[in-house]
Amino acid sequence: MRAPIGTFEDAAPAVDRLDLLVPPVARAVSKGWGDVPTDRILHVDTDPAIADTAVFVEHHGAELLDTSANCVVVAGKRGGDVTLAACVVLSRTRVDVNGVVRKHLGVRKVSFAPMDTAVGETGMEYGGVTPIGLPAAWPLLLDPAVVDEEWVLIGSGSRRGKLIVPGKALASLPHAVLVEGLGVEV
Repeated sequence: MRAPIGTFEDAAPAVDRLDLLVPPVARAVSKGWGDVPTDRILHVDTDPAIADTAVFVEHHGAELLDTSANCVVVAGKRGGDVTLAACVVLSRTRVDVNGVVRKHLGVRKVSFAPMDTAVGETGMEYGGVTPIGLPAAWPLLLDPAVVDEEWVLIGSGSRRGKLIVPGKALASLPHAVLVEGLGVEV
């Protein structure tokens, strides 16, 4: 199967590759969500050694810089309470953590979650976190530019492999909220 974006030679419905996905992502993909047919979620098998955005884009197609998104885990604090959330922005932007995210979560301070927290709480590998299969209670903040893309390349939960999904499918994920200004041009 040919992927709708990038130069991937090995694409298939993710539901046919559940064995390559970490458990929380495999569960979410197999169940589906909203009105997104499971065969519209694609998996591309990739080399984990080139998982970082710049190298990945160079290898699999420059247009992926405009159609790939990063999912980062943040920790917001107010008093002794900590709120974990995920933010998804296009790869060519950065998350406005101290402005938009802080205000949206209603917290005093926000920072990127420590690696052990992000990995431990999501069940995913650092550098491969995806919005699909996140803990149910977490807020999922999406930049509208991500949802506007016909197809978006995102992590698969591990550094090996990526998922290609319709941008609008991400807006149907549990607890997803579109947040204007979430992604700031670098």
